[in-house]
Amino acid sequence: MTVSEERMQKALATLKSSGVRITPQRHAVLEYLMHSMNHPTADEIYKALEGKFPNMSVATVYNNLRVFLDIGLVRELTYGDSSSRFDCNTTEHYHVICNSCGKIVDFHYPALDEVEQLAEQVTGFNVSHHRMEVYGTCTDCQENKSH
Repeated sequence: MTVSEERMQKALATLKSSGVRITPQRHAVLEYLMHSMNHPTADEIYKALEGKFPNMSVATVYNNLRVFLDIGLVRELTYGDSSSRFDCNTTEHYHVICNSCGKIVDFHYPALDEVEQLAEQVTGFNVSHHRMEVYGTCTDCQENKSH
């Protein structure tokens, strides 16, 4: 069994143990997220699956994403006014975001726990988590500018 098949089986087991019914649409949304490395929006997921599930609505995709969020299978990435993006990688990691095309790439680096501790000491806040984003221009956009 490949790593992605193993991740899918674990995710399906998590759904079952949470009492969530696994419909064909739910399975397809989860599978798309598992294989997507570009942190898709709900609309992107809908557009990718509408050919296979012509009766599925955008609301169905959103409802499934909410279920996945509630049981911890995905993370929601919000960026101001733009649509939320969804990440199936729930391990601690950061993101590098292209200023030109908006592409988001996972960036693994040891968790900056000391930042949270310092923030608590300085502000008195009870810090729950943090998010770090690095911005730049991806290789595709760099190549397009040079042509």
